Amino acid sequence: MNASFETVSIVTSTGFGVADFSTWPLFLPVLMIFISFVGGCGGSTAGGMKVMRMMVLAKLGFREVRCLQHPRGQFPVRVGERVLGERTLQSIAGFFAVYVLTFGLLMLCMMATGADQVTAFSAIATCMNNLGPGLGEVTVDFIGVSPLGKLVSVIAMLAGRLEIYTVLVLFYPGFWHD
Repeated sequence: MNASFETVSIVTSTGFGVADFSTWPLFLPVLMIFISFVGGCGGSTAGGMKVMRMMVLAKLGFREVRCLQHPRGQFPVRVGERVLGERTLQSIAGFFAVYVLTFGLLMLCMMATGADQVTAFSAIATCMNNLGPGLGEVTVDFIGVSPLGKLVSVIAMLAGRLEIYTVLVLFYPGFWHD
């Protein structure tokens, strides 16, 4: 029962915990953290990349495989009965790329503050996906994380909660000049 509660809590990014999932076999908490990247539905306050984007990315991936088999074929990506335009697909693929690059960069920054790989991965995933529980030094809280590591965590939280594009546009010089 505790495992079910923890799984639902992590997938929905409510942040509640009834068990110390860091004591479970490492495969399970890592799997649940990976599932958290899917996140909630569009428009929700749940963390992660959102279910709709992940679904469209999967369909886009399958379309690319079909295009390798049939180079001249036209294979529209549909959500329900609606055909998604190429601009929409590019936007979703771009968001995924920026999300992964941001995650990787923030994870490297966290490691540069002295955190081990598991703690850095878990801390950034926890912050960007609004999870709650983590692994390593951040199993219970971030008290053992260095001040610089906490700053990296704050940036990750902002990127996750406000959506990455919203945060990145603040660093774009043209935003401040117009």
